[in-house]
Amino acid sequence: MRLKNKTAIITGASSGIGRAIAVRFMEEGANVVAVDISTAVVEGGAPVIEVLSAIGPNAIFIQGDVARSEDVSHVFAEAQARFGRLDIVVNNAAIHAPKPLAETEETEWDRVMDVNLKGAFLCSRAAVRIMLQQEIVAETRGRIVNISSQHGMVSAPGDFAYGVSKAGLVYMTKQIAADYAAANIICNAVAPGKILTGKSGRAILPEMLEYSHKRTPMPRLGRPTDVASAALFLASDEASYITGHNLLVDGGWMAA
Repeated sequence: MRLKNKTAIITGASSGIGRAIAVRFMEEGANVVAVDISTAVVEGGAPVIEVLSAIGPNAIFIQGDVARSEDVSHVFAEAQARFGRLDIVVNNAAIHAPKPLAETEETEWDRVMDVNLKGAFLCSRAAVRIMLQQEIVAETRGRIVNISSQHGMVSAPGDFAYGVSKAGLVYMTKQIAADYAAANIICNAVAPGKILTGKSGRAILPEMLEYSHKRTPMPRLGRPTDVASAALFLASDEASYITGHNLLVDGGWMAA
């Protein structure tokens, strides 16, 4: 129960990595505010709020677009109204526009940046504004965990806008950490490698899976629970002297 009585907002929580994080946090005693633009579950199964409610009573789902400041304001107001103190924000919501530079349309670029970067900016700003007003508990006023990517550090083949957005998120993590460390606000990131989330399409094409297996030294690809475990560590009091860090969960991809 490492997050007992702590309140966590998790974006992109309906499916995949965000869903796994929400479930893991709930299992560890958190009050969970699950946020997503859709209730649909990419990999199939019950809506996330049903899964969370089966674990415990302290979960709510709020439908909203993290790229819209009005939606973000609503999420944070509802979280405070229901649970009071805000301890953790996980910026997980993200989309792809899987094309190289020359084929990426301006509208596709804008939407990726809106969700992946602007969304993290809006949620982090809202979180910091609340956390600055909170008392220090266990040496922190609050924690932000960004879900970045190994492709924020190396190229994302055929996924130009996504890679650029994740590189921006890695920088954002460092900037928030440096700016607010003195105020006891902690900001870190988890950088997943190839994670099999259950989604279809380009991500699981044979050539993409073959490429990922060749690049990953460990004998399997990642699972959403692998990322959830790393996010849990960074969201917990166990990460007591870590800020501005981008934690790779990639099976050794970046070491090879």
